[in-house]
This record gives sequence, structure tokens and C-alpha cells, in this order.
Amino acid sequence: MLPDTGTILISSPTLKDDFFNKAVLLITQYNKQGAMGFVINQPYSRPLNQLQAFTHLPPVTLYHGGPVDNEHLFMLHRQPALIQNSQPVTPELWMGGLLEQAAPFISNSRLGNKDIKLLIGYCGWDAGELEAEIEEGSWLIVNAHTDIIFTTTPYLLWQQLLDESK
Repeated sequence: MLPDTGTILISSPTLKDDFFNKAVLLITQYNKQGAMGFVINQPYSRPLNQLQAFTHLPPVTLYHGGPVDNEHLFMLHRQPALIQNSQPVTPELWMGGLLEQAAPFISNSRLGNKDIKLLIGYCGWDAGELEAEIEEGSWLIVNAHTDIIFTTTPYLLWQQLLDESK
């Protein structure tokens, strides 16, 4: 089985990588050039309102999205009508958009942890790399709906998906 946009992967229990230990990934782009995705179950050490540009917002949880481009925030959300310039990942999930536009909705709680996930960094693979990692056993493709992205128990997610995949 090959990954596709919207696929959920979990790191193999045998994967020896500190960053990806017990990681759950969402593939947001997959094509001939490679793949892009986000780790969705590793909370960042600080909430959004502790970043200088967002001190006016509530303490929304940030996540380590991946080891690439840790200077930028990325968004996964379910509210394309509220956040312009978003790209669909699945019919129920969108990526990107203008964080400045989303900020007022975060402030008044129209967008909360069940509708938006903010990530620092992303994961990226060149053509063939992700497939090779899956073939060598580093990643397991799991049957999961994208609703899990907004789980309130991210630390339990990897084990839950591993148990369900057996």
C-alpha cells in the first residue's frame, strides 16, 4: 500500500529516531516530486500566545510539525469559510491560509482545538524517499479518519493507532 494525500502514518516501534519516536503523521501533499506532512501528536513546549507576534491570543497549543522549516507556523483546520487561501487536504480538512485572518476567530473561541491545529515545522520527502522508508518498515500506514488530528489526547494517539493496526 502506498501513501496518498490524507494518509495517516505512525512510526514503527522499531524506528530509532528521537524526533519521530511514537510519531503520528498526516500526509498533506503527495505527488511525483515527493511528499509533505506534519507530525500531529507532539505538543510544542510553548503555547501560541508565548510567541511574540501572538501574545494577544489565548494559549492555543502548538505542535512540532516536523524538523523542516522551524521558523514558520502552519495550520490544519476544518473551517475554510473562515480562513481564506486554504488548500484542501481531504473534503473535511484544509491546510494553510492566513493566520492573521484566523486570529480573531481564535480570540473569540470560534476556532478552538477541535477545529484548528497550529504546527511549527513540517516533514518533507523527495521523490521515492517516503516509499523507501515505508518499505524498510520505518512507517506503518494506518486506517484512520482525519478527525484524529484534533484529538484531545495526542500523547495516547500513537499507541491507540498501533493497537488498532494489529
